[in-house]
Parts: sequence; C-alpha cells; structure tokens
Amino acid sequence: MLDLGSFIVMFDQQTQSDEGGQESSQPNAYFDEVSGLRGKYDSHILPADYKYKVEHSYPDYYNPRFVNIPTVIVLVGLPARGKTYIAKKLGRYLNWIGIKTRVFNVGVYRRNVVGADRKHDFFRADNTEAIKIRRQCAMNALNDVSEWFAHREGFVAIFDATNTTRERRQIVLDFCEERGYKVFFIESVCDDADIVSENIREVKVFSPDYETMKSDEAVEDFKKRIEHYKATYEPLSLEKDEELSFIKNINCGQQFIVNRSHGYVESRVVYYLMNTHVQRRCIYLTRHGESLYNLEGRIGGDPDLSPAGKEFAQRLGEFMNGQNIPDLKVWTSQLKRAYTTAEDINAPVEQWKALNELEAGIFDGMTYGEVQEKYPDEHEQRYEDKFKYRSPRGESYNDLKVRLEPVIMELERQQNILVICHQAVLRVLLAYFLDHPSDQLPYMRVPLHTVYKLTPIAFGCRVEKIAIDVDAVDTHVPHPSRAVKEEDSPLSQSPTT
Repeated sequence: MLDLGSFIVMFDQQTQSDEGGQESSQPNAYFDEVSGLRGKYDSHILPADYKYKVEHSYPDYYNPRFVNIPTVIVLVGLPARGKTYIAKKLGRYLNWIGIKTRVFNVGVYRRNVVGADRKHDFFRADNTEAIKIRRQCAMNALNDVSEWFAHREGFVAIFDATNTTRERRQIVLDFCEERGYKVFFIESVCDDADIVSENIREVKVFSPDYETMKSDEAVEDFKKRIEHYKATYEPLSLEKDEELSFIKNINCGQQFIVNRSHGYVESRVVYYLMNTHVQRRCIYLTRHGESLYNLEGRIGGDPDLSPAGKEFAQRLGEFMNGQNIPDLKVWTSQLKRAYTTAEDINAPVEQWKALNELEAGIFDGMTYGEVQEKYPDEHEQRYEDKFKYRSPRGESYNDLKVRLEPVIMELERQQNILVICHQAVLRVLLAYFLDHPSDQLPYMRVPLHTVYKLTPIAFGCRVEKIAIDVDAVDTHVPHPSRAVKEEDSPLSQSPTT
C-alpha cells in the first residue's frame, strides 16, 4: 500500500515534471515565512504541497488558498438606475446575515471636495478639470476601502459609483488586483421610461445634490447629467467583458445576466438581487392585539386576545381599509392572537409559521419574575448577551434571524403588504429594514397597538410610526443596567395617530 509520504513525494515529482522543472517557491514562502504553519503542522498536507500559485500579494491575515478574502462589489450604471438603492439594500442584507459590509459612495467624497451644488456641466465628458477631481475622489474612496480592509474592519466593500466606462472599471480592477481583492460587478440597466422618471423624481426629493435647488430646476439638471453619462457609457457585455465576474440587473429584475459568479459572497449577492426590486411600495408592520398573556406578563403561549386586543383588531381593520392600498396582502403568524388581529382587514390573509414568536422553551407560559426565581442562572445569562442567549429547548434572537430569512426574501419580492407578528419577530424585521445593530436589537421598543409604515427610498428607508388609539400594557423589558435609551432609538420619534 502506498503511504501518504510517498504519495506526496510522487505528487511533487509529477508537478515538477509537468512544469518543466520550474518549481514555484511562492506558496512555500507564504506558509514558511508569513504564516509559520510549516513547522507547526509538519506532518500535515498544506496547500503549498499542491503547488498552489499565489498570484497576488494578499494581506497576511487572509489565507490565499481559501475563498474568504476581501471582496469589492462595484456598482455600474447610469444615474437614476437604482444603484445607490441597491448598494444600501445589499449592504444592509450582508450585514444582517453576518458578513461585515460597508458602502463607499463616491458621490459623498465628491460633495466633500467640491460641495453639493455642482450642476450638470460638472459631469460633461469634456470637462477635464472636473474629470480629474472625480477620478481623485474615486481613488480616495478606493484608498479608504484598502484602509478598511487593512484594519480588518470588514469583509465586503461596496464601491457605489457610476463606473460607466471601461477605463474607470479597469482602474478599479487594477487597484483591487494589486491588493488581492476579489471583484464582482453589479450593473443596473433600465430603459423603462416610467421607472426612470419615478427614480428621477425620487432623487430630486432625497438626493443631497439637490437640497438647495428648486424642484423643476433639479429635474431638468438631473436629466442633463444623465445625458452626459450616456455619451460615454460602455455597458458590461459578455463579448468584451467575458473574463469579469458580474451580474446585470435589467429593468428592475425583469431579466438577469450572471457571468462567472464564484464563491459564497457572490452567490448570496446574486440570490438577494434576484429576490428584490426597486419599485415603490409600502410595508406595514405591527404586533398582534393585546393578549391575555400580555395582561398577566407571561411569556409565549397561544392565548386569546384581551378586550383591548379585540378592539385594536377592529380599529386596525378600519385604519388599513381606509388607506385604500392597492393589492394589499396580509401575513400573520400561525398563533391565534396574530391571525385573529387580521379578521377585519379586507385583504387576503396568509399564515406563516416562520412568523411565530421566539420559542421560549421551558419558560413558555411563565412570567419573568418566575423565571428569575426558578432559574436565576439562566436569567442572569440572558442579560449577558440577549441576542445570542438561547433558553433551554428554545431559540435565541440569532436563531430567529435565521428562521426569518425566507420571510425577508419574500418580503423583498412583494408590493404593498401588512405583517402582523410578535415582539421579537417585529424587532428582527425592523432591524433588517433599518440596519439596526444586533446587540441593540433585543432591546428595541416596539409597543403594542402601533403600526410601522416603511417606505423604501433611494437613500434609505422612511419610517412612520402610527399609534392606534387603544390602550395596552407595556411589554417592554429593558436591560437592568445598560438598556438602550428610548430616545437613542431610530424608532423613538413621536407616533402619529
């Protein structure tokens, strides 16, 4: 029988023969000098044993043999094609699933250098002085990307700019390849006049470039800016860019072209983009009406609504029906207190098990006082890290995030929708849409009988907090020593009634 050592020697000899006797020392140098793994794992097969060639100078904290190296996602497309919207949504999603991501918007760098009042002439292809400034702003953003990676602050950088010419994209590619970063392009293409017009109107209202400009003037200036970019626009193509990794999103998800997508990050990006759209819609989120368990301060269970909860269900139906929302859908959990809250709404109702409340395990049906008395150690551990804490036979908030990902994906595909769920579930959903940090998520204040109206916009997500005028108990349990102050929360603005 051939032993492992003999196999390695034979493999090594065969490799030298195949390469004409020219043996690369780079892999060995990497593991011997940088990683110091050769001595520690002398009896193991290391990547260098397989003659893996390191083509780039990777930072020494990233192992070039494996796939988890820094990734730069590069946006491509004309203005008013939803690039910034995609960048922000994608960054929010990647952070939400645990991939530390940051968006680097070149427009921010430009405004910091020349201000936010530059008109369309600044973007002309023959404005050589402006081209130098814009190129330097792009390089400043790329240098910040490199600095961010070097400090190990994250794993994915989203480079948000037009990048409409092959020359500009090559600059980005060269910068990234010199440092060993993976590059994945996302091009947003749209020739639907209605969608483009809607995007232009939204940019006119929300873009920092037009804060001081009159409405009609802003629209005309922005249209001229788009024409300047069109004059030099070179779209990604399978013929000329076959070697690049990219996805083309055509007309807000009507069609996709994916080329050379490799690895976990790129696969998640493709998966996410194919489940999202940039068309205007509203998402309504609320908890069920007050339940009998809420009155008793009990956890979990499947109780009926209290009298106040039933009144809320009636008032919620009146409110939603009065909004005249086209094609409204209603999703609830499979628990009684949620789906009975939806009974007076004139819209199709669908029940999701994934929307059920956080599983309390052995604490189900108990009060927090009873938990503290019977399980003091568990009570203490829960507040040490509430996001990761899992009750015996129950779930953690982290588990709940995983459970809710299919719901998130389906929400991204929908138009107007109302979700009736539970306190922990609502916290996770709001944390996703508002990019709220995980460590603060379990302490977000989400009161009963309150509706959150979320409207995704180009530069974020607009939140309206609407209180339905029915009294309910306060179920919020703050951290005993370091709870997030309500006024520090993005949800703390006064509700409208």
